[in-house]
Amino acid sequence: MLGVIAAGIGLWTVRRSFPQIDGAAQLIGLSADVEVIRDERGIPNIYADNQADLFMALGFVHAQDRFYEMDFRRHVTSGRLAEMFGESQVDTDAFLRRLDWRGVAEVEYGQISSESRLALDSYADGVNRFLAGRSGPEISLEYLVLSVQNPEYSIEQWDPVDSLAWLKALAWDLNGNYEKEVSRAIAAAKVGVERTEELYPAYPFERNGSIVGDAEEPKLAKQLTTNIAAPNLFDQPSVGPALARAAENAGGLREVLGVTGQGIGSNSWVISGSLTQSGAPLLANDPHLAPSMPSIWYQAGLRCREVNEQCPYDVTGWTMSGVPGVFIGHNQSIAWGLTNLGPDVSDLALERVTGRKYELDGKRRPLLTRKESIRVAGGTEVPIEVRATGNGPIISDLPGSDIYGEVGEAAPVPAPGQTESAPKQPRGAGYAVSLKWTGLTPRPTYDAILAVNRATNWEEFRAAAAELSVPSQNLVYADTAGTIGYQAPGVIPVRQGYDGKWPFPGWDSSFDWSANIPFQDLPSITNPAAGWVTTANQQVVPTDGAPQLKSDPTSYGSRASRINERIAAVVSAGGKLTATDMQSIQLDAGNELAEFLVPRLQRITVDAQTQQAVQLLADWDFQQTADSAAGAYFNVFYRQLLQLMFYDELGATNQSGVNAGDRTWESIRNLWEEPRNVWWDDVAEPGRQRRNDTVSAALQAASQELRRTQGEDPAQWNWGDLHQVEAQNASLGDSGIAVIESIFNRGPLSVGGGSSIPLANGWDPVDGYGVSWIPSMRQVVDLGDLDQSTWVNFTGNSGHTYNANYVDQFDAWASGGQYPWPFSRQAVTSAGTDTLTLSPSRPN
Repeated sequence: MLGVIAAGIGLWTVRRSFPQIDGAAQLIGLSADVEVIRDERGIPNIYADNQADLFMALGFVHAQDRFYEMDFRRHVTSGRLAEMFGESQVDTDAFLRRLDWRGVAEVEYGQISSESRLALDSYADGVNRFLAGRSGPEISLEYLVLSVQNPEYSIEQWDPVDSLAWLKALAWDLNGNYEKEVSRAIAAAKVGVERTEELYPAYPFERNGSIVGDAEEPKLAKQLTTNIAAPNLFDQPSVGPALARAAENAGGLREVLGVTGQGIGSNSWVISGSLTQSGAPLLANDPHLAPSMPSIWYQAGLRCREVNEQCPYDVTGWTMSGVPGVFIGHNQSIAWGLTNLGPDVSDLALERVTGRKYELDGKRRPLLTRKESIRVAGGTEVPIEVRATGNGPIISDLPGSDIYGEVGEAAPVPAPGQTESAPKQPRGAGYAVSLKWTGLTPRPTYDAILAVNRATNWEEFRAAAAELSVPSQNLVYADTAGTIGYQAPGVIPVRQGYDGKWPFPGWDSSFDWSANIPFQDLPSITNPAAGWVTTANQQVVPTDGAPQLKSDPTSYGSRASRINERIAAVVSAGGKLTATDMQSIQLDAGNELAEFLVPRLQRITVDAQTQQAVQLLADWDFQQTADSAAGAYFNVFYRQLLQLMFYDELGATNQSGVNAGDRTWESIRNLWEEPRNVWWDDVAEPGRQRRNDTVSAALQAASQELRRTQGEDPAQWNWGDLHQVEAQNASLGDSGIAVIESIFNRGPLSVGGGSSIPLANGWDPVDGYGVSWIPSMRQVVDLGDLDQSTWVNFTGNSGHTYNANYVDQFDAWASGGQYPWPFSRQAVTSAGTDTLTLSPSRPN
């Protein structure tokens, strides 16, 4: 039925939701005219006389281009996806109700400043002015498709809390600690703690370094290293089926938020004017997130005609539909970029639950419970009971099942600091699992976004950063006065008695977080002697630095090291960096693991046919470009190697913790020096294999795979045929109905790069070679002449399929291009192709 409807959609039906972009329109609630000047890519610069009008107009424009995306997102954050899409989303909703992002956001609305509430309220008014009098299909084509399977669905008014709740989804998306803890525990249940630790090796400080050097932040190292005990608290961290249930329940979020957690990162760096051709700082940023259609980012400028206390905004950059404010970008004085800091801000607690009580310090306490009802499209209701302990919500409950009652016998867990008496046997299924996460404590994080937008110097920027609680980010900074800097913000807990790598005994309060790191003690750098700062998710502090900032980093420093090498090469040769150099570094596809392995692979004995393929690697420059034959062979070999080394025992699942990132690269580096290590054994084969046996088998299997899929001539193989990215609609792009998917999805496009490479088109060997996360945008800001800055989005600004701006940046993004980023009024006017004037109107 859906296919028949989709096939009959005509041009008029498609275009009726396209926004008005020129002429005049009346907007009830405005106090003065607002100009919306769009360029050929549909990017608006909004000019207003006061901030209420400015944010109302932004709400109107966001809704014009992206309201369906906004509506979908608020159903995610409130655990109401089943209302839109039916029974298949009940389990995901149940998990989200346990996290209660919406409830946290409601509290935060009362905590934020009056200026922030003005922005949110005005924004909501603008959204609702757009919705007034429009039917679903007039708002977005997706509603026409949705009406076939869910004819009773109706669009609700936008609420300011809807905006705040999306910030919780963003924080969750960047909270990889939870997944790492799950992966560690599941792996340890299968192969033991000692072998699991080999999958999480020590960070290679001697090779890749940290963001903050020893000389730059000694106070942090001395002050914060005394509150934490030695690692490996638990000798056997299996939590049995309860932990597996927790991982399974969280899995539905991967479908609606995209890939999350492990392996995802970003690149950002800032160069002092002393090292640039223009004499002014340069700042580059490309955040790495799951590919989505439309792009997660919406480009816009928020421009007060006269910047003053009543209207303090003159900012442009990357917004997100549903949230007023610029997340990344620049204003008239400063520029900034973000990467994920990656501190350990969440823990899994094992809970002794009996009936309706849980244990804490030898006493039984009542569970915190609330009843909720999940409304399903079609009219049915699914009741659930949400349970929590003092640590947080229990996330191992299976929706629709009663797991109350007496828990099974559990193995004893050692007291803090005791490792010798830790149990050897599995703990069984006697535990529930709760989540302790800083993101579930209400805080006025939204204040930080607007404060950064208004900041005009380093001191104001740092004051704004102090309000940013979750997610913790690496902030790089530059201003037109020539200052560059780095700041680590966020609420980061100090643990006592354990290091946060394993689930902890929730019944023992001595494991409670003792404090948060004070903002003044978080790493900060101003005008470093080297002349630049690079953040690419590497360790923040040096080897003797604060352990709270060094727990299982997102990256082991491969991207940062490569970026630093490229910058240093120009500087050491006496050159000066340009914006073109910055763009080139963003596209660097050098593979650090290949540099290590390829010389060693040349010494492995293989058959004659495989040797033809191995020969490809001999002259390779290690650039993993889309047209690289050697890049194709190396990555297919790598995936085969993971299967023979790791997946044969751990299972090829997203919870294995083994992937294409540089943590696994570091494991392989270390294991290479132990050719008899048991990880080299393929348990599927008889006998005991050693390193060279397994590597030879992987080289041969890779050659056979590529001959089968790309032909007998190794010179004709190419990475891009395997490594492709698709822009897929989050809600309808995987419907299983080809016509629907063809309407909303775009691609695939072949791309180079890979995981832990500056050109970070990441992939997950569990799922094949396709792209799992991407540089979701790229920007290069020139503080010497802001009109010379450049940017590119993943797809386009419009959320309307077949609109000219739906995917008009997709090809440029894939090929590494960037577009001019006008800022001055003259440049904006010159680039403008359409102007819409929004005027005040009185209701009849």
